[in-house]
Amino acid sequence: MDHLGGPLGSPPVLTPELAQEIARDIGRITGFNVLITDPGAVVIGCGDLARVGTVHEASLEVVRTGRPATHSAEQAGRMRGVRPGMSLPITVGEEVIGTVCLTGVPEEVHRFGLVVRRQTEILLEEAALLRSRMLHERAVDDFVRDIALYDPEVVGPEAVAARAVELGLIPGVARSAVLLEVRSAGAPDLADEGPAPVSRLTVLRTVREVFRDRQDVAGEQTAGRYAVLAAAHEGRAAPERLPERCEHLLALLAERHGLDGRMAVGEPAAGATGMHDSYRDAATALRTGPAVFPGERVFIASELRVPQLLGSIPPHDRARFTEAVLGRLREQPDWPTLRETLIGWAEGGLSLVRVAERLHIHRNTLLYRLEKIGKLSGRRVREPGQAIEMYLASLTDTLREGVR
Repeated sequence: MDHLGGPLGSPPVLTPELAQEIARDIGRITGFNVLITDPGAVVIGCGDLARVGTVHEASLEVVRTGRPATHSAEQAGRMRGVRPGMSLPITVGEEVIGTVCLTGVPEEVHRFGLVVRRQTEILLEEAALLRSRMLHERAVDDFVRDIALYDPEVVGPEAVAARAVELGLIPGVARSAVLLEVRSAGAPDLADEGPAPVSRLTVLRTVREVFRDRQDVAGEQTAGRYAVLAAAHEGRAAPERLPERCEHLLALLAERHGLDGRMAVGEPAAGATGMHDSYRDAATALRTGPAVFPGERVFIASELRVPQLLGSIPPHDRARFTEAVLGRLREQPDWPTLRETLIGWAEGGLSLVRVAERLHIHRNTLLYRLEKIGKLSGRRVREPGQAIEMYLASLTDTLREGVR
């Protein structure tokens, strides 16, 4: 079982590609020519490519009985496609799925026979496990994308819940969407940088080390972007501890893989619709957070509700609003400073003392700026209603400038 509780393994399949790879690898190790057949005794892997596709008659009896057999030169001469050596069954459970044969003097190859057979079965099991893991990873990625793109008119919630059960997830558990974007350390901007030079599985292993609850599910969305649906439990997995876990993950990614990153956290919700809403909130927070909280690396959707609301307004309407409220203020050379003052003024509760401390400026400097804003805009910035209006317009302008 894996960390999601789903089955890891599936019955090994002896394909010609895998048989050829095994025959080549074992032949290189033992020094003998190795031949592998399917249950019909047709050669599907061999160091001598000319024998691929031919029939190895001795393997018919080995498949039928499930017992190894040796063939002297005389015996081999009486059978089609057989050379002196040894043939052994490849078994999976009770079933013989083919044979592995060593060419050479029977007395010499006999010493290696059982080892080669076991090694062949081990390689088969490893190939099946790898295939199962790859299929599982694809299913996880698909499930995460299902949540990200969820549309109840296209896919019903029952279908999403059924896929969750296939992955070992309990559908009714509330989960928070957690998004991660990574880049190479020192790259100018996450949005400009291409895929990080670290494999997706390497990044996902580190992600799953931090989000390791059996009901957490983590997958890749696009190159450099990953999503976690983190189960909301008490204790370490409690929703209020998610920012702490995100900071820990970012520290591990930097230390182990030389990656910079940023993350966003949605609120916990259950069901396909709820998790989709949490994902959308996290995606908006990841987009707007750097503009509102420059220098931060983890953004909480619940702390960005106002920017989220502003961002949902059509661009044309946002532009008209900022133009109507701010007017020629945005033409001033020191507009970024004035904008910071307006935002700080509203968020500081219109208190001269608190806002001056918040902006790390003298009270008289704050008064000077407020007076300048009032003269240039014609608005009463110390009146709460107009201050909030200017705050929203300034925040909208910040998002326009900071979010691409």
